[in-house]
Amino acid sequence: MPQIYLLLETRHAALLKMLCGASMHRRHLAPILALGIAVDLVASAAQATEGGASLYLPGLRGPLAGIVPPPGFYFSSDFLAYSGELSGARRIQIGGAVLADVEVEIRADFLTATWVFPLDAVNGRMAIGASLPLGVPRVSAGVLIEAPRLGRTFAFSQRDASFVLGDPVLTGLVGWDAGKFHWSLGAGVSVPAGGYEEDELSNLAFNRWVGDIFAAATWFDPETGWDISGAVGFEINGENPDTDYRSGNAFHVDLAVTKNLTKEFSIGLLAGYYDQVSEDRGEGNRIGPFKGRVTAVGASATYNLEVAGTPVTARLKVLREVDVENRPQGTIGLFTVAFPLGGHAAPKTASPVVAKD
Repeated sequence: MPQIYLLLETRHAALLKMLCGASMHRRHLAPILALGIAVDLVASAAQATEGGASLYLPGLRGPLAGIVPPPGFYFSSDFLAYSGELSGARRIQIGGAVLADVEVEIRADFLTATWVFPLDAVNGRMAIGASLPLGVPRVSAGVLIEAPRLGRTFAFSQRDASFVLGDPVLTGLVGWDAGKFHWSLGAGVSVPAGGYEEDELSNLAFNRWVGDIFAAATWFDPETGWDISGAVGFEINGENPDTDYRSGNAFHVDLAVTKNLTKEFSIGLLAGYYDQVSEDRGEGNRIGPFKGRVTAVGASATYNLEVAGTPVTARLKVLREVDVENRPQGTIGLFTVAFPLGGHAAPKTASPVVAKD
């Protein structure tokens, strides 16, 4: 393996040297850490509140969740595959329609750009980013119970599938380090500017303001290759002005335990928990409080490689929802590819760091 030289700020050099060690290659470290930021920008359309749509996805923040990477620009693509169902007599409200016996399939991609600032903020590294979701949600219902906006009161076998744009998501966060321990604080907001269609069942856009405040922490030991990461957050939902439906607020937790088996490959276990702490309400709400809860467990695998000289990190996550209330229950698949775009800021004080074979 060739030697690689990176010019880093003195305080960043210490962090990267500790993180890389014998566990991973320095060329691959930046996209691995950027991948942790990228998932903070991803919105889902499967798990909570009106239409089962939430800014949070179980298992979203996984390995190295508490670490902010070195200054620079990064890009990631997060492909979401979700399949779930709300069976039996349980009802859900989507796009102003009350439905039962609902099946949901989502194939969507979330394109994310991230910039880590070259200057410190409150003695930490600050990053901002933006994510744009696009894809095809497929919704089918065995029974349409009520849809006054659609001019119908009862029907069978309603289906809808179309390519749509979701609401853009903006995120900012700051991260700090202390030995093997790393932590970050951040906030994200989903802006109601996507391609929402009131009379359609198939939507990626929430059509409401959604905010999320979160904190993440990571303990990483480069000698053993063990990474223990966790995150907590609180989601704040606004009202959908087209349906007059106001979604409740929710608390969520993520946990990941990962082992680096080689410099290129790691595996881990994931768990996510979401609990809606306030009721859905609003003049357009025709299904009652609809407070939801979901627990999901699964695993992740990460591989680092080079493409045309650029370090690329690929990660696969698969989680199964095992405890669900007032939500579709199904399986989550998330495939993420992250890499640096270049443009790293020249450090004020630089020293070479040499990767060992």
